[in-house]
Amino acid sequence: MNIGERAAVISGIGQSAIGRNLNRSPLSLTVDAAIEALEDAGLTPADIDGVATWPGAAAATPGFSSVGVWNIKEALDLELRWFSGGSEAAGQLGGIFAACAAIAAGLATHVLCFRTVWESTAQSPQRRASLVGGGHSRISGEYQWHVPFGAQSAANWVAMMAMRHFHEFGTTREQLAAIALNERANAARNPKAIFREPLTMDDYLAARMISDPLGLYDCDIPIDGSTAVVVSARETARELRGSPVKVEAIGCGLRGRPSWDQFDDLTTMAARDAAAMLWSRTDLKPRDVDIAELYDGFSFLTIVWLEALGFCPKGEGGRFIAGGQRIALDGELPLNTNGGQLSAGRLHGYGFLHEACTQLRSAAGDRQVPGSPEVAVVGVGGGPLGGCVLLTR
Repeated sequence: MNIGERAAVISGIGQSAIGRNLNRSPLSLTVDAAIEALEDAGLTPADIDGVATWPGAAAATPGFSSVGVWNIKEALDLELRWFSGGSEAAGQLGGIFAACAAIAAGLATHVLCFRTVWESTAQSPQRRASLVGGGHSRISGEYQWHVPFGAQSAANWVAMMAMRHFHEFGTTREQLAAIALNERANAARNPKAIFREPLTMDDYLAARMISDPLGLYDCDIPIDGSTAVVVSARETARELRGSPVKVEAIGCGLRGRPSWDQFDDLTTMAARDAAAMLWSRTDLKPRDVDIAELYDGFSFLTIVWLEALGFCPKGEGGRFIAGGQRIALDGELPLNTNGGQLSAGRLHGYGFLHEACTQLRSAAGDRQVPGSPEVAVVGVGGGPLGGCVLLTR
């Protein structure tokens, strides 16, 4: 019997052109990704009866949220039974979780989910530092408490959390560097990655500091691009063209405070609650996972996810990744196999979902993890945003 999220499969994946300053409209990128996902699944727009996205077409930092449900409905002439789009969700995967729930409830059969970013083109005329407060004319909300102390962006807030982890557990910048160096090595095998040239420890340590202890190579790269996936009812799998990926379990819990700087444990964040929920909904264990695609908007967030998901004990994340052997493509836990957001570019979580499906289909080319991987976990978000999904081949 299929219950909950196991009533759903990912039936199709698609991705637009990816790049810096593509100077294309975000809707055109979204349409490209959506059509590729539909073709991958063997579906047409007439088959789509649901749409989900995060955060929707809302006023935000330029390029961060440019396309919503209504835009893609009109562009593809969709006839919908159900749709969802909004910012208050379990991180970037909120649309995926909503789609799984809608399918389990019988509200939709094939749901098109997408995430589109246009930050590179939208922000190129101005410095990112000038965009405090989401581009609004007046500092408000939580920003009014952060900005007077110089905490103007997530780089500052995550740096505070990283520094706390360093203080409590002895984590070092050399350990943290393993994330950036591993991702650059993987990006060299990914023809769509933005940065593919070699990165050394000396390069990493010599780069300018952004917000101590996070340096330049600890920060993701704003780009233009769209990723789409089709979430379908599991009973349709035999009718589909591609190789559907099963949704085994999702994690979207939030028990701590919904705050970047007032969470009860600044060394773990919302990833803790999402991960606990995920493992409570499956008989699989961390040792069963073959591939991990974990959020790296800032490198420290990847350590947070590794610990929260139980791949190493709390506080041991730095030592777990030190040297990079464990997390390499041929290591015990291949991590961020497409180069992640630090080297492949910031597709805001959906890039990891796309990569996990690609790996489980053994379709990743030169960066394919050996041994026909069967289980992958995707964890995205930082601070009060956290969501994760366990996928099986």
